[in-house]
Amino acid sequence: MAFKKLAIGNDHTAVDMKNEIMAYVREMGIEVINVGTDSPERFNYPVSGYKVARMVADGEVDGGILICGTGVGISLSANKVHGIRAVVCSEPYSARLSRQHNNTNIVAFGARVVGIETAKDIVDAWLGAEYEGSRHQVRIDMIEEIGRTQHLAAAKA
Repeated sequence: MAFKKLAIGNDHTAVDMKNEIMAYVREMGIEVINVGTDSPERFNYPVSGYKVARMVADGEVDGGILICGTGVGISLSANKVHGIRAVVCSEPYSARLSRQHNNTNIVAFGARVVGIETAKDIVDAWLGAEYEGSRHQVRIDMIEEIGRTQHLAAAKA
């Protein structure tokens, strides 16, 4: 899947990194919609996590990028939206494999954890990877079942 349009969200700890990543992604010719804060004033990351996730789940954008202090809280917020598979990464290898094996639709990282060059490497790896399908689809279907029903039939077997 070639990404044409992404949503990006952040909290107050990640304003500068968000702005740099937005410019970086736009240089690739990808449209970016900013739903995060542009202020250093305290901002609750679940707001941005939810907004980006909702846009992805509703098909308004092809994927999302989330940035908070660690990337953890904002990704947890996004993962509460049905159909979202957000991954938090501190290095590019996991970002690439998350797309190839888990078909992630949102990548998250921490402005207090990674520097801007590592963040760009994570974005490159995530954007450049393609979902492999095949044997991985069974697991994606299981994840989706949990999201829909709060149960996993295979766990009962």
